[in-house]
Amino acid sequence: MKDETILVDAGRDPLANHGVVNPPVYRASTILYPSVEAFETPREVRGVYYGRSGTPTTFALEDALAALEGAHGAVLTGSGKTAVAQALMTFLEAGDHVLMVDTAYGPTRQFCDRVLARFGVETTYYDPLIGSEIERLIRPETRILYMESPGSLTFEVQDVPALVEVAKARGVLTMIDNTWATPFFFKPLTLGVDVAIVAGTKYIGGHSDLMLGIASTTEEHYAALRKGMYDLGAFVSPDDCYQALRGLRTLAVRLERHQANAMALARWFEAQPEVHRVMYPALESDPGHALWRRDFRGASGLFGVLLEPCSEAAWHAFVDGLEHFGLGASWGGYESLVMPNWPERSRTATAWDARFPSIRFHIGLEAPEDLIGDLERGFGRLRAGARRQAPSPIQRSSA
Repeated sequence: MKDETILVDAGRDPLANHGVVNPPVYRASTILYPSVEAFETPREVRGVYYGRSGTPTTFALEDALAALEGAHGAVLTGSGKTAVAQALMTFLEAGDHVLMVDTAYGPTRQFCDRVLARFGVETTYYDPLIGSEIERLIRPETRILYMESPGSLTFEVQDVPALVEVAKARGVLTMIDNTWATPFFFKPLTLGVDVAIVAGTKYIGGHSDLMLGIASTTEEHYAALRKGMYDLGAFVSPDDCYQALRGLRTLAVRLERHQANAMALARWFEAQPEVHRVMYPALESDPGHALWRRDFRGASGLFGVLLEPCSEAAWHAFVDGLEHFGLGASWGGYESLVMPNWPERSRTATAWDARFPSIRFHIGLEAPEDLIGDLERGFGRLRAGARRQAPSPIQRSSA
């Protein structure tokens, strides 16, 4: 089936639910057994044993997501960060070494530095553009190579096949954060990646009203990943699973609109004199465009903009007065968002030029003309703020 059909059909069986179109919400903690023999029977990898192990609502979403990802199975958790943490802890032990991309999602980096380090796991951050040169960073104790493509905040596209080829040759497990593209626009498991992680909080839910993490994997690693989820108690509520299933059914049409709006806004930004560069792999001008075009079949609504050097007051005025862009973290809902960021504060393997103010935009489902009008007024405020900060001609001559 095509992905658009999978999104509609997968994870639901109306005949098993009295003809009801959508899987119902099964809320449960205690599960009753008919006999001691049944209670003592060895359990399958997945099943309704206790509320924390999942309910039919959980499994319906897992099945739908696994079908979309092209995975043997998917495991759900309560947030994207929990999915990252659970996946890493499932396959790591004291003395292991992780290769983590330098452009990883901030909370992923925090987990490595604050938690894994306490348990004797060492993390080395690497340049996202290193490609097959990753070979020189692999040690005998390297257990996981972790990717995120495009990179968080700065949107570098990684050469996933090249990285996977080296990792497999050295017996290193590969993981990737695939939240930006979702498995609708990018399927890393088909390129040999072992575990694909998605923050379902974003586009899968699609309405900024739930928290969800997803880790999808191959048959080889599925049992270990599910056991790791159960051991850590990383359960997601059936109500959130139900909401995510509703969001999943419209993922294709929403992403197509997000992409179209984002491309229109990204091209508009490129033409503005106040903009130094737009960081969006779908643009021909983006350094990662060739890799994106090779491996992805679409782009989401998230990109970054680097402004030309200006005063802090000027770019604050630009952001603070926006009407159609909410100022906040996260993204992937129906609404447009804006968030300033400072990549130079977290990088350790790569340098970042802090002269250019960095702003991340999520382009929602509004009319692009209204968004552009809002941004035009914002640049008007930026220019006015820059003029107020500029020295007078007499001051310039005396300087």
